[in-house]
Amino acid sequence: MPSLTKSAMVLCKIQTPDYSRMAAEKKPLPGISNYITAEGEKRLRDELNYLWKVERPTVTQSVSDAAALGDRSENAEYIYGKKRLREIDRRVRHLSKRLEVLTIVDKPPADTSRIYFGAYLRIEDEDGAEHHYRLVGRDEIGDKPGYISVDAPLGRALLGKPAGSEVEISTPGGLRSWYVLDVHYAGNS
Repeated sequence: MPSLTKSAMVLCKIQTPDYSRMAAEKKPLPGISNYITAEGEKRLRDELNYLWKVERPTVTQSVSDAAALGDRSENAEYIYGKKRLREIDRRVRHLSKRLEVLTIVDKPPADTSRIYFGAYLRIEDEDGAEHHYRLVGRDEIGDKPGYISVDAPLGRALLGKPAGSEVEISTPGGLRSWYVLDVHYAGNS
C-alpha cells in the first residue's frame, strides 16, 4: 500500500465530517420540524420538572432504602428502582435536548385564511365524513385527539392550503383525497 504524502493526509482530514461539531450545532434532522405550540412546550416542561423534582427523588429514596436491606442481587425493589431511575434519566435527557432545539409558535401567521402550523381545520374525506384536526409538531402527537403532525403526509399536503381546496395523498390503500372546509386559529374562530 503506498504511503500518503503529508498534503494528501491533510486533504483526507479536511474531507472527513466533523460529527462532534455538527452535534454541537444541534442541526435539525432533515424532514423533521422543530416547531411546537406554546401549550405543547408547557406540557414538556411540566413533565421534565415533575420527573426531575418529584419522581426521581422519590425513586432514588426507594432505591436507597432497598439497598439498605442487604443483598442487592435478589432484591426486586432495588432492581426495579434502578431500572426506573434509568428510564427517568433517559426521558429527562431526551426532554432537555428537545426543549433546547424547539421553536415555539405562539402567534397565528399573517395569512390566517391558509393552513399553517397551529391551525385548527375541518376537512371532509372522499366518503363525506367530516374530521376536525389541529396541525402541531411531532412532540405533541397523542396529547389530544385530532392532533396531526406537520411532518405527517396529510399535514405536509395541507400546508398552505386555503378553505375550499382539495388535497390528495398516496396511502398504502391507494390515492385518497380530502376537501378543506374551514381553517381557523386559536382566538379568531
